[in-house]
Amino acid sequence: MFDDATLLMVRETLLLFLLVAGPILGVGIASGLVISLFQAVTSIQDQTLTFVPKIVGMVLLAAAIVPWIAMRLAEYAVELFTLTV
Repeated sequence: MFDDATLLMVRETLLLFLLVAGPILGVGIASGLVISLFQAVTSIQDQTLTFVPKIVGMVLLAAAIVPWIAMRLAEYAVELFTLTV
C-alpha cells in the first residue's frame, strides 16, 4: 500500500519533530515537577505559580536553541529535496 521511501520519510520527520520538541518539553516537565514539589511543601495552590514559570522557561530555552533548530530543519529540507526516488 505504501512504499518504503514514504514510510522512511514519515519516520524521519517524526524523529526530527521529537528531537526538536524534546528539550523544550523536557524543560516544561522539569519546571512543573519542581514547582509542584514547592507547592506541596509550602501549601501554596496558586494556578499562575505553575503556569508562568513553565512558559517562561520553555520560551527562554526555545529562544536559546533557535539556531540549532534552524540548522536541523535546514539539513532535513536539503535531505528531502535531494532525495532520489
